Amino acid sequence: QECASLTGYSVRTVYRWERGETVPKKAIMETLMRIAAKQQPDVIKQKERFTFIDLFAGIGGMRKGFESVGGRCVFTSEWDKHARMTYLENFPSDHPIAGDITRIDPMEIPEHDVLLAGFPCQPFSIAGVSKKNALGRPHGFLDKTQGTLFFDVARIIAHHRPKAFLLENVKNLERHDKGNTFKVIRETLDELGYHYDWKVIDAKGWVPQHRERIFIAGFRDDLGFTFRNMEIPEPSIGPRLKSILHAENGTEGAEPPYTEGERATVGSKYTLTAHMWEYLQAYARKHREKGNGFGFGLFGPEDTARTLSARYYKDGSEILIRTGDRPRRLTPRECSRLMGFDVSGGPVFSIPVSDAQAYRQFGNSVVVPVVEAVARHMLPYILGEKREPVGQLRLTFTPNYREMVIDHD
Repeated sequence: QECASLTGYSVRTVYRWERGETVPKKAIMETLMRIAAKQQPDVIKQKERFTFIDLFAGIGGMRKGFESVGGRCVFTSEWDKHARMTYLENFPSDHPIAGDITRIDPMEIPEHDVLLAGFPCQPFSIAGVSKKNALGRPHGFLDKTQGTLFFDVARIIAHHRPKAFLLENVKNLERHDKGNTFKVIRETLDELGYHYDWKVIDAKGWVPQHRERIFIAGFRDDLGFTFRNMEIPEPSIGPRLKSILHAENGTEGAEPPYTEGERATVGSKYTLTAHMWEYLQAYARKHREKGNGFGFGLFGPEDTARTLSARYYKDGSEILIRTGDRPRRLTPRECSRLMGFDVSGGPVFSIPVSDAQAYRQFGNSVVVPVVEAVARHMLPYILGEKREPVGQLRLTFTPNYREMVIDHD
């Protein structure tokens, strides 16, 4: 009744919206989401423990991770219109989503405790400081990172000086451009005066997917933060693909167009055509003969998948599911589960975009439970509840006492 009075529609119409029989107009939905965001129960508001901003937000994987430990998002930036659509569907917010970060003045960004950024990896060029001085040009991160999206992260950190940040990128960031990219990033964080550590984490302890990403966590104050003591599930006993695949036996609710019929079997459109299946087999055969490892990935319910990529929409070759004569792609819902956006018993993650866009979005995203684990590990440091001893020396002698190893924290 409250929804009906707010929108001017009948109660009957609102019930039809709720049951999914019809879809309200976009303007109506946005209005309801804004109202709902402002009318959160007090019990939810009391859980807020710190604030954060979500840069290069994608569809909100980083946000979900940090909200799970009591963070509240106060600013979001994402330039892709399709990703923004998915983000808005799942995160009713009292703040608008900003677009191109390169055009955002840091003064427009609210104060915050933590900065989150899964920034794209771009080439960096390292120029000598002395040469820049001779040319009368700026040096430091203002020069070395200019023209890259990491520069925009750095200038926001420099302006706001948040308590902490978390950056996420592909595993190969450390080796990109022969190590020069990571060198510039570290030099920049040093110049900004932050204390940081990084770790490459494989998601397959949390989800049935081999997916390695680098996480760089930094703190304004030297709290002795390290990833070394972070709890990480044993990958060998992680979940298997059967945990994210459609049940197809009637025990799972139907979700067209991903499923069909009363038993909610996977839609026939996700099975590869005979032509595509023959092409992929021939392509793999050709590269095997050359001694290369290129080819499709075929998996069953007890397996762990390869990394889901943003190109999955093209042919789905990296993760194909065995079924009948020809394999099938994952559905977007299965991709959502594979990335940890949908969990058993939790709210269903809304996918308002086409399959092609959904595959891009999930392939570009972070694995939510991994971010949740990182957020839990960082939380005591963010709240100032934990500080490790720093600057201590540990002396270790070999059995014959002829050598001494000095380990400096």
